[in-house]
Amino acid sequence: MRCASYISPRQRDKSELCPDGQDPRQGGCSEAAERGTGAGDDLPRAPRRGGREGQGRAKRSFKVSGTLFELDAMYELIKPIGLGAYGVVVSALNTENGEKVAIKKITKAFDDLVDAKRILREITLLRKFNHENIINIVDILVPPSPEEFEDVYIVSNLMETDLHRIINSKQELTPEHVQYFIYQILRALKYMHSSNVLHRDLKPSNLLLNSNCELKVCDLGLARDIESGCQELTEYVVTRWYRAPEIMLGCHEYSKAIDVWSVGCIFAELMLRRPFFPGDNYIDQLTIICDKLGKPKEDELTFVSTEKARRFIMKLSATTPQRLRDQFPGTASDEALDLLAKMLEFSPETRISVEDALKHPFMQSYHTGNDEPSADFEFCFAFEEDVPTKHRLQELMWEEMRRYHPEQGEWKGKASPPTAAAAKLIGSARPGLETTRPANRPASPRARTCLHIARMP
Repeated sequence: MRCASYISPRQRDKSELCPDGQDPRQGGCSEAAERGTGAGDDLPRAPRRGGREGQGRAKRSFKVSGTLFELDAMYELIKPIGLGAYGVVVSALNTENGEKVAIKKITKAFDDLVDAKRILREITLLRKFNHENIINIVDILVPPSPEEFEDVYIVSNLMETDLHRIINSKQELTPEHVQYFIYQILRALKYMHSSNVLHRDLKPSNLLLNSNCELKVCDLGLARDIESGCQELTEYVVTRWYRAPEIMLGCHEYSKAIDVWSVGCIFAELMLRRPFFPGDNYIDQLTIICDKLGKPKEDELTFVSTEKARRFIMKLSATTPQRLRDQFPGTASDEALDLLAKMLEFSPETRISVEDALKHPFMQSYHTGNDEPSADFEFCFAFEEDVPTKHRLQELMWEEMRRYHPEQGEWKGKASPPTAAAAKLIGSARPGLETTRPANRPASPRARTCLHIARMP
């Protein structure tokens, strides 16, 4: 028995449904994500030397699913593990330290400026974050030269599977499994929210797991900061089945509560082994929510900013919802159902906060304030206000790469420090680039004592 393969956070399609109609919770649409077709073909090429900035860096080349990988020679291919809209992912062995890693290649990363901003945003956040329940970037590989900087290689923790695969497997999930998974998600969100960041795309496939139950949140490409008093944000966030009502009702000013709703949906799915609100569209989604939780009263819709959306909700049939106890037969405890109900409050104004959820009786066996850290900084996405050019995004990405490789030169020989916008993007106004490579995050001490997931075939 062995665990399912890790699936890249960027393997998710940009649409809610893959072109072939595949389940929106899943990763890539291609079968190569499972079979690794056409992968691992070593090319008969001599080791390549980099350009001006990459002099002396021997390269190892091979093809995976038709995509050419040119890695530092210390990385040895193990197998392909993912193929999706944003790139191809392989597992590899770092022959210098013996660690196994995941390497994602994003080909022509700067051709689509919107996608390039998302990639830059995620890299910046993950470098700045230092939390054991959030995925860690180990390295960003050095491109041949600034002039040839088109592809981006991201090296990160190698995880064994994701929560979507576990839910849809024959793996037994006990109440203790569910409790520990939800605790780790909340623990990561407390840190993330304290840094002024919303994840905005929490779903089972964005929660990576190891067989010791250690969980890491990934895929921060849609994450944004939230200013005091709420910020006007884009409507298209979160895969539909995990999307909070306030988003579907057109409320552009929303808060940390949208992430809590997503956790509630994941919580319910863990207990049921199927999605709790599997809507086919916005109207169906809201109808299912009201059928299962009850239609909100008019005075509970104060957060809805448009009269049209408010009228839509009020016109829905008034049905008597089943008790949660009847919808979750079996082993769900009263404490679990109470926390679930508080996470799935229709109004974000009355929905439980992450901090209060961690203090809930259902979390009692894990909760300890001394081991649930908050961030010591607040993130600012001032860069998002600009309309970047390809050249500017390449420059910012180069600066991010140099934080892992301080020996590399300035972007095209420029000796100036990052601009104010770039400094805000990386989270603090440092006068210049850091000169040390970020340390690997420590493994969770809790993972050594938690239940183990039986390995899947």
